[in-house]
Amino acid sequence: MSQLQCLRGMVDLLPATLQRWQAVEAVARAQFQRSGFGEIRTPLLESTDLFCRGIGEATDVVGKEMYSFLDRGERSCTLRPEGTASVVRAAIQHGLLSQGAQKLWYAGPMFRYERPQAGRQRQFHQIGVEWLGASSARSDVEVIALAWDLLEALGIGGLELELNSLGSTEDRQAYRAALVAWLEERVDGLDEDSRSRLSSNPLRILDSKNKATQALLEQAPTLADALSPESRERFEQVQSGLSALGIPYRLNPRLVRGLDYYSHTAFEITSDQLGAQATVCGGGRYDGLVGQLGGPPTPAVGWALGMERLLLVLEAAASADPAGRAARLTAVTAPAGYVVNRGERAAVAALGLARALRRADLAIELDDSGAAFGKQFKRADRCGAGWALVLGDDEVDQGVVRLKRLQGEPQEQSVALSEISAIVDTLRSS
Repeated sequence: MSQLQCLRGMVDLLPATLQRWQAVEAVARAQFQRSGFGEIRTPLLESTDLFCRGIGEATDVVGKEMYSFLDRGERSCTLRPEGTASVVRAAIQHGLLSQGAQKLWYAGPMFRYERPQAGRQRQFHQIGVEWLGASSARSDVEVIALAWDLLEALGIGGLELELNSLGSTEDRQAYRAALVAWLEERVDGLDEDSRSRLSSNPLRILDSKNKATQALLEQAPTLADALSPESRERFEQVQSGLSALGIPYRLNPRLVRGLDYYSHTAFEITSDQLGAQATVCGGGRYDGLVGQLGGPPTPAVGWALGMERLLLVLEAAASADPAGRAARLTAVTAPAGYVVNRGERAAVAALGLARALRRADLAIELDDSGAAFGKQFKRADRCGAGWALVLGDDEVDQGVVRLKRLQGEPQEQSVALSEISAIVDTLRSS
């Protein structure tokens, strides 16, 4: 009798591996809690239609890689190939979107029928965040900063952020037409996969790994050329926000995401700790997906990182010690502070302040609504925050933040924005 083994591309996680795996998850969980993201868990098995409608039937994931089958009720079911569509489906089904913006994170296995290789299996695992109901360029900056800070907290070096804008639906339609016309005149120079994508999913040709195709694309029109003034201005706001936080980035006009639902900001974070640049995290904005799956029109942004690839990078980083980091991180039930802010200058300062406090291991909720101070204070009270950190343009001009105690004995004081340690001490004293 032959020895039973796991299927090809399905890997057992043994205790020695799981120790580091769980340490990484603990660091991630603490980072997400400090940023106001709540955990969601969705089923491994979904209706096939969810991914056909959400990801796009012309994508490689749907066309070539999904594990789909008919169940005993003759319904087509699929093991989830990615997390975003399932999270959006759950938010629609359970009416979460009627309760305001939703900041959600998930972790768990996904399934794609691909050729197994180091860091890529047929059952693989992802950690991801989805911010449903966030429309501003600042929300793009915040989720990118969350990913960047998580990777830094894990001890991963050699990080590089690549950034692009996919524009609006109208921008992409105009660009698609221009790109297809340009490529049809040079179709003999394309590899076989790119030729098949020319009529179904031409933007994915930009992501081709074929060297001859990449050389040809050097002269192709770019998405940046097709962006409307509004899309261009939005992308500049994202870049300004990242610069204000000191997060370096490189513009990559060829960067596209492999799923149809992305729009506007697209990004990838790579690390060189495996020798060559390896992508460890990717994501972007997907304003049309909720409506596409039957929900109300809802802007959204998010990202996902692959655990298998991340663990390979961590193993290559001798200085990384996520277990030590995780040991001193404690779970939180309510944020220590809620940043109430209004005004253009205040919005920029508020994001920088929230990030600095989160890096000091404090749970901080940042209001992204731009609503009147009264409404923001009500939300701060409801979330149970210990303090409100108040920033308007006047406070920014004075270089201070007003701290108002929300729990316990009333107290209010002004502290210099540059005195992060003093703000941390005050928030921890309650």
